Amino acid sequence: MLQYSLALGQSRPAPRPVKPTACGREREQAALSVVVEEFGRKGPAVVTVAGRPGFGQNTLVRLAAELAAGRGLRVMRARATQSEAGLAHGVTAQLLSTPDAPGAAEGPVQLPGLSWVLRSARDRPTVLAVEDAQWLDPESLRWLHALVLRSAGLPVALLCGGDEVSDTEADWLVLACPAPGLTVHHYRLPPLGHAEVASVVAHSCDRWGDEGFVAEAWRITGGHPGVLHDTLRQFTWHGHRPVEAQVPELRAICAVVTGDHLLRAVRGLSAEAVAVIRALAVCGDVLDFRVVCALAGLSSLGESRLRALLSQVPGISWLPGTGPRVDPAVRARMLEEMTAGGRADLYGRAAELAHRAGVCDLAVAGLLLGAPPVGAPWAVRTLRAGAVAVRQQDHRRAVAFLTRALEEDPAPAVRAELALDLAAADLVEEPEAGDRWLDEIIRGHGRRTAPRAAAADLGLTGGGTAVVRRAVAEALPGADGAERDDLLALYWCADPTGQEDTALLVPDVPPLPRRPLPPAQAGVRAWQLALRGRDVDLALDLARLALGRHPGGEVLLQPRLAACKALCLADHHDEAEAGLDRLLRESSGSRADLAAPQLLAVRAAVNLRRGRLAAAERDVTAAEQGLRRLGRSAPTAAQLRSLRILVDLECGRQDRAEALARLPLPAEAERSDSWPNMLFAQGLVALGAGRPEEAAQLLRECGRRLLARHCLNPALLPWRSAAALALHVAGEREEARRLGEQEILLARRWGTATALGWAQLCADQVADRAGRRDRVRATLDVLREGPAGPGYVRALAEHIELELADADGDRESAAATLAELTVLTATYPAGPMAVRARALAGALENGARPAPRPAPRWPDLSPPERQTAVLAGRGHSNRDIAATLSVSSRAVEFRLHRAYHKLGIKGRPELQVLVRAMEGS
Repeated sequence: MLQYSLALGQSRPAPRPVKPTACGREREQAALSVVVEEFGRKGPAVVTVAGRPGFGQNTLVRLAAELAAGRGLRVMRARATQSEAGLAHGVTAQLLSTPDAPGAAEGPVQLPGLSWVLRSARDRPTVLAVEDAQWLDPESLRWLHALVLRSAGLPVALLCGGDEVSDTEADWLVLACPAPGLTVHHYRLPPLGHAEVASVVAHSCDRWGDEGFVAEAWRITGGHPGVLHDTLRQFTWHGHRPVEAQVPELRAICAVVTGDHLLRAVRGLSAEAVAVIRALAVCGDVLDFRVVCALAGLSSLGESRLRALLSQVPGISWLPGTGPRVDPAVRARMLEEMTAGGRADLYGRAAELAHRAGVCDLAVAGLLLGAPPVGAPWAVRTLRAGAVAVRQQDHRRAVAFLTRALEEDPAPAVRAELALDLAAADLVEEPEAGDRWLDEIIRGHGRRTAPRAAAADLGLTGGGTAVVRRAVAEALPGADGAERDDLLALYWCADPTGQEDTALLVPDVPPLPRRPLPPAQAGVRAWQLALRGRDVDLALDLARLALGRHPGGEVLLQPRLAACKALCLADHHDEAEAGLDRLLRESSGSRADLAAPQLLAVRAAVNLRRGRLAAAERDVTAAEQGLRRLGRSAPTAAQLRSLRILVDLECGRQDRAEALARLPLPAEAERSDSWPNMLFAQGLVALGAGRPEEAAQLLRECGRRLLARHCLNPALLPWRSAAALALHVAGEREEARRLGEQEILLARRWGTATALGWAQLCADQVADRAGRRDRVRATLDVLREGPAGPGYVRALAEHIELELADADGDRESAAATLAELTVLTATYPAGPMAVRARALAGALENGARPAPRPAPRWPDLSPPERQTAVLAGRGHSNRDIAATLSVSSRAVEFRLHRAYHKLGIKGRPELQVLVRAMEGS
């Protein structure tokens, strides 16, 4: 719209006025022609042409007058104006200004020149044509009315055109009242129809318009002839053609033209009517029409008359069952006519009225944007609620609401919350702006201060690691107490292994204590230990301390997320998932938008490690959806891409994994901490596709980046064992053996079942075959202590294969293990382990059938434990078991946990196998 507004002020000449035509009013013009033909033959006549402003009534009056003059009739013309509406006999004087008229001074003072007009009409038929009759002064209206009443039998015709409703006391349509011997014709001009608009388009553009173009022209102009003609004149002046592709240009020009017509119409209204239109422009879509009238200070102008008057104004529409609405495209044009102070005052009063009327927070917040500070607590609450309501759809508007809330000068505590809300909103789509806010808050500059630890935590959630590190390093010397403890924790959360460039950080930042007591420091310290692969028991204690309930103090997200990640690497996946679920519940607003992708990515990794592929896939999908609207998403995007590739590989979707591995990622992703995850996934894709050299190169680069950050724990990414497999296939047996042994040493130092079992399983595949069956049995025993994840499933398959391959293998054990493997891989039948399970089942069927396994016995289970285990083995859920046995769900969980421990099994899949075998026997 702006481009067309500016174009009118360019050096190119504006479109020249064209001779008015009745294009689009051919039907009315034909009817008037018939009436004009009768002038002077059948006595006096009155013809009125009424319509909304700009509907072409003056043009029709002018064309009819020219037609009458062409027939030799005397034509006396006048045009009423708003400026002369208060001038007595202003229109009468114009009518009597013809050369042979006696002038206004002759005749009676009350009706000057009237007798002359009547006398002269006997000699020559006379037509009096009046345009813009709505502005007739009362004296001229009485004069014309007297002329009509005294013209019986005389060849006098009165031709008037004007608006249907005017903002004056005089109603010119009284001239069309029937009288004896008087012929009356009244024409009310409707909006143009679709066919008429098509005709106008063809006339203005010298060609017929596309159907879609004509339909849009009819819709946006509402069939208003004046708006349509002016719009098309501007449209053709800009060189456009009436085709559908240029409908956007038509809309923009129409918005400007409609605004011009609105302003012209408004200038002819009373101050009260103008005030109502301004109020409508501000809050007509929020408040009831009567409340809008009260806001405008309406006193003398009746509401019914006002409704009729507003219906004539271009740009004001009436919706069924509601009040008038100012077209949003021209609303700004209306408000531009006001002073800045008057506009702000109107917005302020409208906001207060809307608040009192219980209008929704979003609408009231929109009004407050244009109002000065109101100094009331409800304004801040409303603006914050408005920001929450629009943050998903309109980030800029949410930021505007929060910025406006700060102008209310709230209490310091509320100001601190607002500052963090504003920073969080900015971080979603404009992270650089959010970084500037957080840098100011953390360093303590300016009035808009907030808890600095919370600001640093928010900055890390938004991905501003470098900004947070620098700002926290500067803020630490001036901090003390709990704030200093939290800031120190967040500094090391931004750089857990201390490998970032610290040359510019003055003063030096002290390390975390070995066993810190503050919860935030405990969570970060647990993650540090997990990354280095040391002291798993201490890491577990610290992670649990960080995730515990701590009344009072600032609850920070990133240290608790670090604790969840440490629990994941320590094989305590249930605790990690519970912590992540709690963090997801506690996050809200823009902070939830920032945190959710990170939290879901970690939960997806937890589910993948437990072998819950469907849950992992759901989490990855949800995280990707939340990541699309974030302005800084490269690090998390790389992590999610790698997780999706790993899930695809486990589900047997090798082709899709290949395609994902080849898709490019932003350069920022390659510089992030998550890039090793992507390299690891790409390496596994290459290994599965039979490209061991490429796989070894990718996995070694993954290891190089991890080692550069002192990330030694193989539980994080077992790149050594994967590289050993690739090198073994490529023929580098010695290097493969060295990497496998190194991973076993590091896994033993960390001490978790998953890390050690996976390292042993992969190392065994590159070692000599002698004693391999015993080693796999030992590895399987280790992995039974962890989750039923990918490593455990592969160990089951290796165990079955070796038992079947050896002549003295335990086929009974292989059959039982195969039953468990089949259950664990049933969800994704195309997965590599499901395919392998079917192949092993075929091998088992082709060999000697194993002897029937004796029915399991439950010697160590109490009767309640045995009863609960049997129901669970039959496939009942914990909730169903609790209802059947009339106990709590917690009691069911406790009994199953005891049963798993006593029977030496891992969970429901094995329990189902045991129950089926027992009941089958």
